[in-house]
Amino acid sequence: MSASEQVFTNARLVLADEEVTGTVALRDGVIADISEGGARGEDFGGDYLIPGLIELHTDHLENHYAPRPGVVWGAIAAVQAHDAQVASSGITTVLDALRLGTDEQTDVDHADMRRLADAIEQAMADDRLRADHYIHLRCEVSSPDCLEGLDLFKTDPRVRLASLMDHAPGQRQFASLAEYAKYYQGKLKMPDDVFRAFCERRIAESQANAPRNRAAIAEVAKERGIVLASHDDATTGHVAEAVEQGISVAEFPTTLEAARASHGAGMAVLMGAPNIVRGGSHSGNVSARELAENGLLDILSSDYVPFSLMQAVFTLSDKVEAIKLPEAISLVTRRPAQAAGFDDRGEIAVGKRADLVRVRLHEGVPIVRAVYRQGQRVI
Repeated sequence: MSASEQVFTNARLVLADEEVTGTVALRDGVIADISEGGARGEDFGGDYLIPGLIELHTDHLENHYAPRPGVVWGAIAAVQAHDAQVASSGITTVLDALRLGTDEQTDVDHADMRRLADAIEQAMADDRLRADHYIHLRCEVSSPDCLEGLDLFKTDPRVRLASLMDHAPGQRQFASLAEYAKYYQGKLKMPDDVFRAFCERRIAESQANAPRNRAAIAEVAKERGIVLASHDDATTGHVAEAVEQGISVAEFPTTLEAARASHGAGMAVLMGAPNIVRGGSHSGNVSARELAENGLLDILSSDYVPFSLMQAVFTLSDKVEAIKLPEAISLVTRRPAQAAGFDDRGEIAVGKRADLVRVRLHEGVPIVRAVYRQGQRVI
């Protein structure tokens, strides 16, 4: 066996359409051969071998950079800490979400987002990171300075995805003002009169800024070849607008109606893995399991719990009778790869990158035992 070749045997291989017990050979960071049975190589003892997970929307990097109000951590150190967390969850490709559009509750600004993007680039160049990192721009279209932030990223080659989101009360995720009050008034501890003024200001900002910002960002995405996502669509009207703007990913649709319309329009429907693990949405929106049962779920994202991505696929294959493990795994590997324009990864197949995860299931909870990126063990 050459120094550049590795062989893993006695593994439960989760392929695109089936599970088999067999052997995988890696050569120069690429999958060179797949066979059933076999005895040569490192014995995986019947553990699962699955493709490295591909994460399109995680907000965790900002949490490492600004872990407490008024506290800002070193950018490179924050990127490394975030990277260690996602890689140990089995994620080998990650689109780090960076927010564009500030408000009075924002602890960090656009300069901080650019600083984090530069830190990602530097850390990748220095070979400091375990996972392969790209950028997802979370564009808060109701914010008056959203486009100012976008200007800092117009030539950044690591930007693969931009999502259009509007968290104003009465919009999308918070179409119900009662749910908005429950979330924000509880979080910000506002008395009723202050909260009413806060809502009025946010609604006015959305009406003034969202239409022009959505159109401008969609135009930039088209020019640059950036994949565009629409966030928290709730109605068929929202979906029709998304189709008109060239959006190909429907992130976290909040209703069955919007999910069905998005899927019917050819968009990839992305939902949160925590929704699968918990059995429902923390915001009272449509259940991701319900979408899976109706054949309307295409991609899962860890959102706010990195390990939920790995946990969700085993939960889904256990709880939803029609979904077997290979299909569940595709929601976090092959399908997000296709949505983000990666054609070299996302499945265990000859010629694909050797981005792989060794997993053991114990009492229903997966254990990540090893992670490989391009054949190199990183966990």
